Amino acid sequence: MERPDTAVPRPDAANASGRIVLTEADISRALRRIAHEIIEHNKGVQDLVILGIPTRGEVLAQRIERLLHEIEGTDVPVGSLDVTMYRDDLRSQPTRAVGHTSIPGDGIDDRTVVLVDDVLYSGRTVRAALDALGDLGRPRAVRLAVLVDRGHRELPIRADHVGKNLPTARSERVSVRLAEHDGVEEVRIAASGSEGIR
Repeated sequence: MERPDTAVPRPDAANASGRIVLTEADISRALRRIAHEIIEHNKGVQDLVILGIPTRGEVLAQRIERLLHEIEGTDVPVGSLDVTMYRDDLRSQPTRAVGHTSIPGDGIDDRTVVLVDDVLYSGRTVRAALDALGDLGRPRAVRLAVLVDRGHRELPIRADHVGKNLPTARSERVSVRLAEHDGVEEVRIAASGSEGIR
């Protein structure tokens, strides 16, 4: 989520630059591991709320919730948290589209909220998410789950649950593509400006 995603890439040759660092099977295993870690840390799923940061974080949150239900046999409230109006780069990119926020009916007060995003980079999206949460209620605790941590933090923020630590150069781009949104399932890394990497 730490990069603009304005177009939906097509799974064709023109969008196949860079190298694949996570396949569909890798993504599936990473999310299952994250789900088990969440359960272990929380000692179950009681009082959990899963909130995905649109767009791909929302898809990942829904998948994690399904895994939690599969493992524990209990539904976990899941929603989405748009952070657009809380970002600190709105002056430089004022045309960002506002997404949607969907908070489960019981809210977030006195619950453990797990924020879910696809890529953790500078930490600014997560900071914006924390600000947005503060306007919605007072959770007992907030944890962060990401599919990829690519480093280069600009703020003192770290993920609690990471699918893959992926050391990158600032000049590289990480592209997460998920079947529900992109029609293909993979994570690629390529030089910035490479065709098809957004």
